[in-house]
Amino acid sequence: MENKAETAAVSEGAAAVAVPRHRAQALMLLVLAVVVYAADQLSKNWVVEHLPEGRTVPVLGEFLQWHFVRNPGAAFSFATGATWVFTILAAVVLAAVLWQIRRLGSRSWAVFFALLLGGVAGNLTDRLIREPGFPVGHVIDFISTPWMMPAIYNVADIGIVSAMILFVLISLLGLPIDGGPRVRSRERQEDRDDESRPDDAQSEDPQSDDPRSDGSHPDEPSSDEPSSDEPRSDDPRSEGTR
Repeated sequence: MENKAETAAVSEGAAAVAVPRHRAQALMLLVLAVVVYAADQLSKNWVVEHLPEGRTVPVLGEFLQWHFVRNPGAAFSFATGATWVFTILAAVVLAAVLWQIRRLGSRSWAVFFALLLGGVAGNLTDRLIREPGFPVGHVIDFISTPWMMPAIYNVADIGIVSAMILFVLISLLGLPIDGGPRVRSRERQEDRDDESRPDDAQSEDPQSDDPRSDGSHPDEPSSDEPSSDEPRSDDPRSEGTR
């Protein structure tokens, strides 16, 4: 009974600690997502108002340039003929991220979801409200880095790609979304527990198979066997002496 009470107390304590941690990670996710979303939309509005469309404006020479284009496709101007498909996919990803917030307890996962949420929401907003109209609006791209890639992108794309890189790292490290111990650490602990347990063969009484455990010496003859000094009944010499 005492063990059950202690286990229940530990479980209640862990749950009490997990609730504030879950709320803190969810709050951080939402704040960071809003920052990414706001930076994306504000920068796009500035581009639409101040940059000429289709012309390159050097910022740091060949290292960084502004080049305003309207992208009907996916990130980095890919698949320009499937705008409505990416609108649906973006809405599904957005719903999936919001659903996962209820399980969130890890800071690393919170950053991943925040970058993904802010980036997807930024590009989804363009597809819903910008020309040529709902739900096939064109995404505003303007960042050009010819030394790194020929594609033109925006702040939302940076958030999405950063989230994917972080996701790979999280997966390699085995970090669970609920903030529990790492998967590999838990597996190693289970292996150590298995090694520390005695084998069934070692745990058995070593004297159980010892013929001397019954108090007799293995070289001593059994009482059921006839002695070599006593004449046997089938010995012909024993019948002559009767």
